[in-house]
Amino acid sequence: MVAGTVAYVMVGVFHSAPSDMRPLTVVELFTSWGCSSCPPANANLLKLRKRDDVLALSFSVTYWDYLGWKDIFRKQEFADTQIAYEAPLHQSWPFTPQMFINGTTTVVGNNLVKLAQLLSTVSHLTGPSITLG
Repeated sequence: MVAGTVAYVMVGVFHSAPSDMRPLTVVELFTSWGCSSCPPANANLLKLRKRDDVLALSFSVTYWDYLGWKDIFRKQEFADTQIAYEAPLHQSWPFTPQMFINGTTTVVGNNLVKLAQLLSTVSHLTGPSITLG
């Protein structure tokens, strides 16, 4: 789903008993230190990571570097991944803080109300069962 290397991964709680396993919703936040709207989105992602049905990922992008406040976690690959999501989702250009839900829906990451609405209606990803721990 995500090309490149993950700089910062926050994983929800996984239970080892098969009866406790739930499908995950992948939430990807594209953020930057140079973004004044990103701290609330980062806080929202921290809240989401506590859910056992969410895999929360954070990626620092490079396109705000020209402002002079370079994010030490930034990678061009993260910006490239975010840009690759835009066309299939009919978005004109990436922004921060942008969240993608299962790679199929996007929302402004600091809008917790809209984020909660999307999470309540999104279809879970399907795939092989994986147990950690």
